[in-house]
Amino acid sequence: MTLTHIDERGKARMVDVTSKDVTERVAVAKGRVVMKKETLDLILANEVKKGDVLGVARVAGIMAAKKTGELIPLCHPLNITSVVVDFTPDKDLPGIEITATAKVSSKTGVEMEAITAVSVAALTIYDMCKAADKGMTLTDIRLVKKTGGKSGEFTRE
Repeated sequence: MTLTHIDERGKARMVDVTSKDVTERVAVAKGRVVMKKETLDLILANEVKKGDVLGVARVAGIMAAKKTGELIPLCHPLNITSVVVDFTPDKDLPGIEITATAKVSSKTGVEMEAITAVSVAALTIYDMCKAADKGMTLTDIRLVKKTGGKSGEFTRE
């Protein structure tokens, strides 16, 4: 296997996608923020002093997906057609599972945008709740599914 972002001399490069076909591409990423039960209760009751944690984290995730090409040096800037960020509270964890789905019709995939959306949503939850719980853990950020493009479909087992 060769790395696509490294040229024959070992130098970093942006992949040339000029000759690729435009296809519909979808990527789904997930991650978790593990926290104290009391912190989760504050979020769910909308009693965090900084405001609506999940509402702000949703917007932050969407904005981050749109800026991925500016944040990750070798990512192509994409004209994303959809980004959805959802949260599933889990009292057994305790914490919140974040799911981001990104879509694009493009010559290159949208996996990094979905992963970036989850990452920044998680960071936003941490930022808004750190006064109550500095011990929160951002974990399990991963691509779970992608469709479209030459490499086809990927689904994490």
